[in-house]
Amino acid sequence: MRPDVIVVGAGACGCVMARRLTEQRNRQTLLLEAGPDYHGRALPADLLDGGRNSMITHDWGYTHKPNTRQLRFPYPRGRVVGGSSAVNTCIALRGQPEDYDEWTSYVPSWSWSSCLPAFKRLERDLDFDDDYHGRDGPLPLRRHPPSEWSAWQAAFVEACLGRGFPACDDTNRPGSHGVGPHTMNKVNGQRVSAAEAYLTPEVRARENLLLRANCAIRRVLVKNACVQGVEVEAAGVVEQLQSARVVLCAGALNTPGILLRSGIGAPQDVARIGCELVHALPAVGQRLLDHPGTAIFLRPRIGGPTRRTDPLIQTVLRYSSGSGHPSDILLQPGSKLPLPRADIPLLSVMGAIGKPRGTGSLHFVSAEPHAKPQIVSRLLENTHDRELAVDAMMLAYELTQSAAMHKLAAPLWPGRRTLRNRDSVREWIPRACDSGYHPCGTAPMGRDPASAVTDERGEVFGIKGLYIADASLMPTIPSSNTHVPSLMVAERIAAWLCTDLV
Repeated sequence: MRPDVIVVGAGACGCVMARRLTEQRNRQTLLLEAGPDYHGRALPADLLDGGRNSMITHDWGYTHKPNTRQLRFPYPRGRVVGGSSAVNTCIALRGQPEDYDEWTSYVPSWSWSSCLPAFKRLERDLDFDDDYHGRDGPLPLRRHPPSEWSAWQAAFVEACLGRGFPACDDTNRPGSHGVGPHTMNKVNGQRVSAAEAYLTPEVRARENLLLRANCAIRRVLVKNACVQGVEVEAAGVVEQLQSARVVLCAGALNTPGILLRSGIGAPQDVARIGCELVHALPAVGQRLLDHPGTAIFLRPRIGGPTRRTDPLIQTVLRYSSGSGHPSDILLQPGSKLPLPRADIPLLSVMGAIGKPRGTGSLHFVSAEPHAKPQIVSRLLENTHDRELAVDAMMLAYELTQSAAMHKLAAPLWPGRRTLRNRDSVREWIPRACDSGYHPCGTAPMGRDPASAVTDERGEVFGIKGLYIADASLMPTIPSSNTHVPSLMVAERIAAWLCTDLV
């Protein structure tokens, strides 16, 4: 089979592309995935459990240094059909209209009003039915009702309401802010990944879809500025697969590496890994966007109603830093401390900066497709971001001193002495930050090849037939978790590509 389209990566966005492209029954689509596929077999427990992240068995094994004052930390990314949507915390935030309206400075057709139909198309909201929500999409979304909240989650909501924050029953309503249940792609405690939602048995049975798992992408084949196909490796065997269209859905950390190995990127970066330059695009991998996160940890009081089986996160407070954005700061109570191999009975309040000014970068030092990228995050090295994080942690401490939370736990790290003093928090916080695991913007779309990698429909500048459809494209970072925004991006790129294929 010579496919009409090869989709590289069966993560969240690749699953969207495969489903939508194969709705045209006369077009053949080949979906490639480096990790395993569990179709026809029971899903492993770590992929089913929506109460915690999976960090080992189905992971790429990447690490990063959050900033210059820290050691290297794990940077979990899913290596399995479903990608990171199969291993994440199941948070299904869209972001706010302002997030997408600001994209129009780079790509005019990505305003909120233009993106909303794709958001509605991807979701099956089990709680709300109005002009802002979809009811017929592949991905089920629901919110934990108060009857399901753990004691720590309920106490957090009570503390926020007591502090004067408004109640928020729907985090995906435009303009919403305040405290309430997270919108999540989790049903009966089980994670519903993009693979489960989009690659249903009916979709997999389509004769025009072929999925090859455990198949690593080496490079895209290009001749005379036109895509010819891809070079892959499976079970130690290298082969070339032919197609005139290739869509990269490998994610914000892997898509730039594929481009560089294909000779596409800044000339010095392509030369450094020993590849021949095919087309110069200096923005490839130069800017890594992510959400800086930090947290305070608390010791449960003896006899307190906390359990290791409690879901990690059920509720959230979203508020404005004063920037004009209604919800650019997130605080979330953690009902346990999930480590890669075990859950620790510690409680937390975690903060995230939704619209950070600081950026990181990616570095690739080898053309070996299994080589790991060097991830330079530079989290909270920007003074503005750091001050917002200080504000968030001081608010987090204030909330934990409310009657509802204080009776359940006491500060462990940092201690009260640090948390009571702003200068002490500012000194402590660079040692306590980590990634929100929301990498994006590493191959941004835009108008100018000097600062962008693709046009507004995801086609790589200067290479006919090569597209990107994942979080790499985001010109700025949304104020929310990036899973659902990534699905939206893939939905829109798929719709345009289907039109082009007619």
